Amino acid sequence: MRGRPIEIDELRRLPVFSGLADEQLATVARTAQVIGLKRGQQLFRVGDPAAHFYYLRSGQLKLLRSSFQGDEKVISVVRPGQSFAEAVLFAGAAGYPVTATAIEESMVLAFDGPMFKELLRASPDTCFRVMAVLSGRLRELVLQIDELTLHNATYRLAAYLLDQLPSGAVHSRDIQFTTPKVVIASRLSIQPETFSRILANLRDMNLVATEGSQIVVRDVDGLRRLLQP
Repeated sequence: MRGRPIEIDELRRLPVFSGLADEQLATVARTAQVIGLKRGQQLFRVGDPAAHFYYLRSGQLKLLRSSFQGDEKVISVVRPGQSFAEAVLFAGAAGYPVTATAIEESMVLAFDGPMFKELLRASPDTCFRVMAVLSGRLRELVLQIDELTLHNATYRLAAYLLDQLPSGAVHSRDIQFTTPKVVIASRLSIQPETFSRILANLRDMNLVATEGSQIVVRDVDGLRRLLQP
């Protein structure tokens, strides 16, 4: 799978690079790699040397860990426009703490870690932007912990679907989520049988429909009402 060349304007839209000068962006573009992944193909595995961080240009990835019994726990779902694995570069870890696998055909940009650290040393603005990105990730993790500990499974699923809606989808109908149901269930720490019961209840309320492994939102306002106290 081949992707278009990396342009400076594309890099400038990434928050971690938005503070760089054109000359620095040219260095990033020259040293970056374009990686095409087929569905189910792994970008990296737990323990692989953490030499790069990444940006998802198209497709979907899941970041996961596996138990000793082989059960898969999805930590996060990466969508186009998101970067990931930056924090590993600064943690001093020998390898990645998760495995990254393509949910569907995907295109990833890989950025060299040592090169990026040199840019940070030369650009305080970029350091602050990276700190802002990582702080945002931390807030997301705190919210995830709140959802998992303070709310029931129905609330978590409704909140997740609403959070993934396209920008401006206030009254939209029939919005399809391409993330497989099994991935969503793992991400929300909901057992498969419980997840199936919740979906059946939401279908009976005409809030969602299912098409194969995917979920279709039929009533955005109805889902929002489920979150009201």
